Amino acid sequence: MISDEPKLIRRLKAHDEAAFREMVREYQHRVFSLVFRMLGNRAEAEDLAQEIFISVFKNIVQFREECKFSTWLLRITANHCKNRHKYLCRRAYRSTTDLDSHEAQPGRSSLYPNSPTPEQLLEGAELEQAIQRGINELDEDHRLLIILRDVQGMSYQEIGEITQLPEGTIKSKLHRGRLALKEQLKGYL
Repeated sequence: MISDEPKLIRRLKAHDEAAFREMVREYQHRVFSLVFRMLGNRAEAEDLAQEIFISVFKNIVQFREECKFSTWLLRITANHCKNRHKYLCRRAYRSTTDLDSHEAQPGRSSLYPNSPTPEQLLEGAELEQAIQRGINELDEDHRLLIILRDVQGMSYQEIGEITQLPEGTIKSKLHRGRLALKEQLKGYL
């Protein structure tokens, strides 16, 4: 967490490039994680994350400081993701993602007797891929809510600030999204 967010915002509004680098360092993981989970393609996610940070830097003067900067940034990220997803769908884009290209991880070692076996690692990677494919098949509203709540662990209040939805709507859409995801994973589980 940035210790002096108001100072960073003032520096960003003054178009301080060092502040831009600091903002990227601080928020790049959260932004990329959300974009990657929404789009399911590493190359698209990398491109879009860069575009988002540039857009935020160019439009920082529009930030009215009525909410936390991170909330504003993730709202912009969610909107960019929805727009990019629509764009890709119009072009009949199908995700041949990096979700299937997880790097192999080391197996059990005698130095680490409680580490997972290669079979357990493979099963875990396969389950993660199945879940991500299921998330990718959800409509974008359900996908966004599941990623924000279940993947990134945000509170309902934070999600409401990002999505501009009331808590009750978030809970009901999240419930329907989880049911749809469960249905998609029925064959796997």
